[in-house]
Amino acid sequence: MVDKNIYIVQGEITTVVGAIKRNSRWNTHTSLDEEQDPLLNSFGHLKEVLNNIKELSDVEPNLFLRPFLEVVRSEDTTGPITGLALTSVNKFLSYGLVDANHEAAAEAIENMADAVTHARFVGTDPASDEVVLMKILQVLRTLLLTPVGAHLTNESVCEIMQSCFRICFEMRLSELLRKSAEHTLVDMVQLLFSRLPQFKEEAKSYVGANMKKLKMRAGGMSESSKWKKQKRSPRPPRHMVRSSSGQLDPNQPSTLSNNLSGGVPFIEQASSNSSLATSDSAGSSISSPSTTDSGLETGSKATSREDLSDLDQCGSSATTRLCFLFASQSEGRQAERAQSASVESIPEVLEDKDAVTEQSDSASVHDMDYVNPRGVRFTQSTQRDGVSLIPYGLPCLREVFRFLISLTNPHDRHNTDAMMHMGLQLLTVALESAHIANYQSLLVLVKDELCRHMFQLLSVERMNLYASSIRVCFLLFESMRVHLKFQLEMYLKKLMDIITSENIKMPYEMKEMALEALVQLWRIPSFVTELYINYDCDFYCSNLFEDLTKLLSKNAFPVSGQLYITHLLSLEALLTVIDSIEAHCQAKVLNNTAQQDQSDTIGNANGSAQAASAPVFPPTSGHLMAERMRLGRQDQGDTDADKKAPKKPHRFSSCLPDSQELMEIRTKKKLLITGMEQFNQKPKKGIQFLQDKGLLNEPMDNNQVAQWLRENPRLDKKMIGEYISDRKNMDLLDSFVNTFTFQGLRIDEALRLYLEAFRLPGEAPVIQRLLETFTDNWHKVNGSPFMTNDAGFALAYAVIMLNTDQHNHNVRKQNIPMTVEQFKKNLKGVNGNKDFDQDMLEDIYNAIKNEEIVMPDEQTGLVKENYVWSVLLHRGATPEGLFLHLPPGSYDHDLFTMTWGPTIAALSYVFDKSLEENIIQKSITGFRKCAMIAAHYGFSDVFDNLIISLCKFTTLSSESVENLPTVFGSNNKAQTAAKTMFDLAHRHGNILREGWKNIMESMLQLFRAQLLPKAMVEVEDFVEPNGKISLQREETPSNRGESAVLSFVNWLTLSGAEQSGLRGPSTENQEAKQAAILCIKQCDPEKLITESKFLQLESLQELMKALISVTPDEETYDEEDAAFCLEMLLRIVLENRDRVACVWQTVRDHLYHLCVHANESCFLVERAVVGLLRLAIRLLRREDISSQILLSLRLLLMMKPHVLSRVSREVAYGLHELLKTNAANIHCTDDWYTLFSLLECIGAGVKPPASFQIAATTADNDAGAQSDSELSSHHPSEVTLDRGYTSDSEVYTEHSKTRLPRSTTDVDVASSGWLMVGKDDLEAAKTPQVNSKAQLNHPLVNQYSLTLGQDLGQHDTKSLIKCVETLSFIVRDAAHVTPDNFELCVRAIRVFVEASLNGGYRNHDKKKSHKYDPSKSRLRKKAGGREKDTAGGTRRGGGRTFSQRPSRSHSDDEEDEGVPASYHTVSLQVSQDLLDLMHTLHTRAASIYSSWAEEQRHLEASGKKIEADSQTLWTSCWCPLLQGIAWLCCDARRQVRMQALTYLQRALLVHDLQTLDAAEWESCFNKVLFPLLTKLLDNISPADVGGMEETRMRACTLLSKVFLQHLSPLLSLPTFAALWLTILDFMDKYMHAGSSDLLLEAIPESLKNMLLVMDTAGIFHSTDSRTGYSDLWEITWERIVCFLPNLREDLFKQTVIPGTRQVFRSRRVSFCFAGPDRSSPVPLSGSPPTPPSFGPSPTQAPPALSQPPLILQPLASPLQVGVPPMSLPIILNPALIEATSPVPLLPGPGKASSSPLSPPSPCDEVQ
Repeated sequence: MVDKNIYIVQGEITTVVGAIKRNSRWNTHTSLDEEQDPLLNSFGHLKEVLNNIKELSDVEPNLFLRPFLEVVRSEDTTGPITGLALTSVNKFLSYGLVDANHEAAAEAIENMADAVTHARFVGTDPASDEVVLMKILQVLRTLLLTPVGAHLTNESVCEIMQSCFRICFEMRLSELLRKSAEHTLVDMVQLLFSRLPQFKEEAKSYVGANMKKLKMRAGGMSESSKWKKQKRSPRPPRHMVRSSSGQLDPNQPSTLSNNLSGGVPFIEQASSNSSLATSDSAGSSISSPSTTDSGLETGSKATSREDLSDLDQCGSSATTRLCFLFASQSEGRQAERAQSASVESIPEVLEDKDAVTEQSDSASVHDMDYVNPRGVRFTQSTQRDGVSLIPYGLPCLREVFRFLISLTNPHDRHNTDAMMHMGLQLLTVALESAHIANYQSLLVLVKDELCRHMFQLLSVERMNLYASSIRVCFLLFESMRVHLKFQLEMYLKKLMDIITSENIKMPYEMKEMALEALVQLWRIPSFVTELYINYDCDFYCSNLFEDLTKLLSKNAFPVSGQLYITHLLSLEALLTVIDSIEAHCQAKVLNNTAQQDQSDTIGNANGSAQAASAPVFPPTSGHLMAERMRLGRQDQGDTDADKKAPKKPHRFSSCLPDSQELMEIRTKKKLLITGMEQFNQKPKKGIQFLQDKGLLNEPMDNNQVAQWLRENPRLDKKMIGEYISDRKNMDLLDSFVNTFTFQGLRIDEALRLYLEAFRLPGEAPVIQRLLETFTDNWHKVNGSPFMTNDAGFALAYAVIMLNTDQHNHNVRKQNIPMTVEQFKKNLKGVNGNKDFDQDMLEDIYNAIKNEEIVMPDEQTGLVKENYVWSVLLHRGATPEGLFLHLPPGSYDHDLFTMTWGPTIAALSYVFDKSLEENIIQKSITGFRKCAMIAAHYGFSDVFDNLIISLCKFTTLSSESVENLPTVFGSNNKAQTAAKTMFDLAHRHGNILREGWKNIMESMLQLFRAQLLPKAMVEVEDFVEPNGKISLQREETPSNRGESAVLSFVNWLTLSGAEQSGLRGPSTENQEAKQAAILCIKQCDPEKLITESKFLQLESLQELMKALISVTPDEETYDEEDAAFCLEMLLRIVLENRDRVACVWQTVRDHLYHLCVHANESCFLVERAVVGLLRLAIRLLRREDISSQILLSLRLLLMMKPHVLSRVSREVAYGLHELLKTNAANIHCTDDWYTLFSLLECIGAGVKPPASFQIAATTADNDAGAQSDSELSSHHPSEVTLDRGYTSDSEVYTEHSKTRLPRSTTDVDVASSGWLMVGKDDLEAAKTPQVNSKAQLNHPLVNQYSLTLGQDLGQHDTKSLIKCVETLSFIVRDAAHVTPDNFELCVRAIRVFVEASLNGGYRNHDKKKSHKYDPSKSRLRKKAGGREKDTAGGTRRGGGRTFSQRPSRSHSDDEEDEGVPASYHTVSLQVSQDLLDLMHTLHTRAASIYSSWAEEQRHLEASGKKIEADSQTLWTSCWCPLLQGIAWLCCDARRQVRMQALTYLQRALLVHDLQTLDAAEWESCFNKVLFPLLTKLLDNISPADVGGMEETRMRACTLLSKVFLQHLSPLLSLPTFAALWLTILDFMDKYMHAGSSDLLLEAIPESLKNMLLVMDTAGIFHSTDSRTGYSDLWEITWERIVCFLPNLREDLFKQTVIPGTRQVFRSRRVSFCFAGPDRSSPVPLSGSPPTPPSFGPSPTQAPPALSQPPLILQPLASPLQVGVPPMSLPIILNPALIEATSPVPLLPGPGKASSSPLSPPSPCDEVQ
């Protein structure tokens, strides 16, 4: 089967031949004519060849291409025919008919390029001519962009490109054609530069001398133009030499071996020749005069291959250039038209270039399959002509690149705007396609000309050039900044100048573009970090990063208030830094690198797939083509690149210095800058400054200073000149010159270098000094090339003179600049009488003439620019130009430290000023990111700053409370800010410090405006039935009886405006308020409290401090606000109960301050007290802190009593709760002591123990002075003396030290100087307490009184009931009664008994005289508060009047009017409960104690021993309880009395008590029964006379029963007689106490009973006495006679023996003093008492006492009235000493007459 491709070629032949024949020139139709015509002839031959083959690949490509190319080259064909031939060639290329693997492919391609770039045809009209040009462009594009294009040589590529450029810049052509050429060029540049990685830079050894320099030139460039400077000839890429083996067919080994045997030199030489050949033919094929004018340097017209040999010889020296022929073209064209009507010569040039490209393309594409095992590729050589065609590589790329750069030079007058724009566009494509930095030869161009032109273009006014140059700059610095350190610095400074420019002519768009450029750069990963490290942390660079950040921040602030794009762009740039830092922080958190790896592998897979399926047809663009050429080739070059370790700048200790090091560098840099500034004014001063700061050595080190002068670019060159040329600094000058490396430099080059470092002063001697030092040094290092040093000096001077002569304008005006001959002549014989080398002088002359030695600070304009630029390039070449490339995220910490301030400021400003939603969102995102970074790095100050800014925007703190809901609700921005603020606080609360204060202030405002969720303003309360109370007062018009009048007054006093406001808010306002409430709900402020348990301790402490401090100050003090803050504080403590120990002290001090310092009760105090108890309830479960918590409860006892009484109900309920939940967690007596003291204070109004009060009063100044550690440690009480306060622990120690253990006998106590504090005493006279110990002696009470002698204040009934309930809870549960609290329980019960006596209702009149009346003051306060509130009206800027919260009065208001009936039932219940409790304890005491003793025996624990014997029981338990019951027997309520008596009787006769011995029974009479009887004599219940009678009767009966039951033990007492007489005394009194006959009958009966029993027992009998009766008998009757004269007669019929009375009496006196002076009425041993000496005679009656008013029964004898004739029994019974003097044991000043020991009679008690 015949190959289809053959048919394609045959078809094209037919078409072209047909067209030629149709042309008018061929009229004949004979075959002879065809043969004679060369074109038709060659087509004929081709037809024959094609007919004889089966496969097109069997013939060489040249064979079927030649006829077509001849048509293209022929000058005789018309445009349409040439066009057809071009179309055919294009089709062959497109279908891939030229097989790139064919050995002759390269030659064919080269021919094709040559023909098409030199296409000729006869012109017809411009339009159809342009069609041909269009087709030429098309073929060239296809040629370069198909695989075979890889075979093109360097020269061909250049010519192809040049052809396209010429079409582009030929303004007479139509725009469409020019644009097509432009697009073609874009594709070509894209292809060439995309292929850059496939080319290698050759090692220098490969660059043969015969390697030609390619030169593309813009047409009419004048010779003198600066850009004509010849470039070093580029090294040919290695790739050419070992070009791919893919071109060889594997079936042709011979070719390969030939190729190899040819050896490198052969190939290389061949290559240079072949390229020469091409270029020559290219240049010379036009035979018009214009060609030679246009700058082609070869005259040969050789188009045939054979001529190449001539060139071979001259190859080494001849430098042939491919030239772009533009300017002269036009002449050429006209000439041509005249001659041959062939079209312009443009296409020729074009052609050339293309050819090159194509060849190299094909090579590399097909290479891929045939790389030999060592990865070497071989260029296919076309052996036939002995010439090898090398595929194009780096040289042509470099030339194209150089040409493109030259197009962008704004100072070249040939470059039109269009050309510059084209150049910029193609450079952009080149930079986008290739990574140029790896190629030194290209990099050199970038560093110098490219950057230079780009920066010059930044100042042009044409926007399109400006924009394009910015784009090119971005591409440069994105990929090559590592090599362009100082260029980048210059670029950024230029951008800064543009952005800050005040020039009115500067278009706004330019600023915007400059900013966009910055933002784009900022977005490059780690770009900003590199700026910071390479510039800010470099001593001699500007602080680019810092300056730019400041600039951007400032630029983000709109001056006019109008936000423009520039402002947003500036913000964007700032945020870019934040974004990247935030992303790095996030990445560190997530740390996911796995995904990236996956994506990489996927990418590769796709790549290889493409390669496999790549079609034959040419890809659509140059870039894709290059990709295809690359695929499948293994790039050997990659392996050795980037192996070198990165260099590090001298100033760093490592490649990644740490922040500390950078800080030091920056500090040093600041000093250096100051030093420089001073040096530039006065050098000495600057040097001195740096020495002082330790940056330069002292004394001065010349080498160091010289080095500093050299390396510091900011120093004023003029000042350097002055300083080094100073006579005093000769040594420094030597050191300075030594810093230069003059070795190997010609003297003028060295001098140029030297004079760039400073400004040469004008005085001749100074110049001489400077030059002498220079020439000496130069002469020495260069091995003394001249005869003498002076010769060098003269030459140097001559060079300076020449420079002035050639370039100084003033000199040039006056005389013509000298010529080289004159210069040589001037220096004749100077070199030690000989001449200098003349060639050298000529070189020097030319160097100076062509390039001035620029004196620093002297020139302006372009000269100065050139000078500055050359300095910049020099610096870049030194180690200073080293640019550190950093991994992203390296110095985020430092960057953030520098940027956060400006960024947050800008964000705040933009947020504030902007109204657009998206911009507000952007700001908020910025805020959030800053917060995240701050949290990541723990920057509290940043976060605080952020929160404070946001707080400001929420408007919460700035608005008045009234308007807040409306304003906040209608302001979306404020709501956004609030949501953000709360969200950030929730997320990153850990690093919040100062900011807590602002957040809490906002919360407070929300609270005031009633916008907080209900849950936050409701708090726990003990008293309220539902357990909750709202912190916000309800705004009810009248509050608890507030009269309507008041409301009316309110209404009158309000101004009109407020009046209208009261009618109700408008609907908008309501909607706004709803929105506000919704927003706050979303903010979830409560989460701050609940989540506080996750906060770091430091943040938590700050939060608590904020809550304490935000409590408003005195002037604006508002209870509710303070209470709200307090509640939040307490909730936070409860949330953090796991670590409460760390914060307890703070909270305790705050509560102390609130409670103890309060002078009157208020809502806040109430909340503080409730709060303390709530904390205690929750926290007592925690072992570690429970003791401290209980200690802190003493705060309550330190409160001022009247304040405490007002909150008693809360405390009572709270304590109940506390003990119910935590009784089992309280283990120590001290803690129980605290709790019971509290219960007593609250329930019964007992004054707190004095110790607490002292602590409270003196500790006012230092509320938090006691630390918890002090509290728990016990230190000796002396400490109290020198410290102004008593700590809780001291209170304990005092209390425990002074409380004597209750001894078995009560006598001890009597003698220990006990102090009886009766309630009457304190009221009667407030004399100072003498016995200081007694103040603490809380439990030391008068045991002979039924009362505890406590001063009971006003108490609140409900509190009492609750306390009793609490107490019963403890007592009834055996588990809770412990040795630690037993006695306290007993004592508490007795206190409550006293409090509940008579239903807790005492004669108020007695109190009112000296105590405040709580009810009155309460009413007063309420009224006052109300007046204040209504009149003053506005609270904290608020116009809303609050009705004062009613302070919950706890002594029920009804009490003031008298006791209501309902109250009796309640208090009755209390008394009955107490009785029951006492009874329970009494009966269970013995078993409880014995079980404790048992337990202790098992444990054998040390500590106080628990005895279960009857003595202990009596002292600790039974006696106090009996006293308590007895006291209730004296209640005014009959029921209570009767019940109590029943209980007392039951208790006294209970089985357990039988174990007591005589002493205890005696004390039972003394302590329980006698005081009871004494008390019952009072008129307790005037209303219930009958009931009282019955009570007294039962009491007497009880007395006699007990007496008789225990008669036998009592008889053993030495004091029995006294006891008996006392009983008789009571019988006497009771006879006359009643008003009815009840007692008159009962008493004698009891008495008879007792006497008979005693008589029967033989008590009255005595064997010693004369009568047989004992003394007792006598005394008894003597006493009875007083009130029952006839009893003896009735009972015993005996007579009185006269005369004995006196004896008895004296006996009685001795009895009388048997007891009192011993330590207790109960003797310790049985030894008989010794009678003491005694002052006044007992017979003297005490001072007369007024008759008690309440004894109504008239009596006959004065004796009967109440003063018994003998005082004995009373003295014996201390129970009856209810003395009126405050200190009974010391005589008061007014009482000298009465004996200290003579107490008043029992009747006194009644008063």
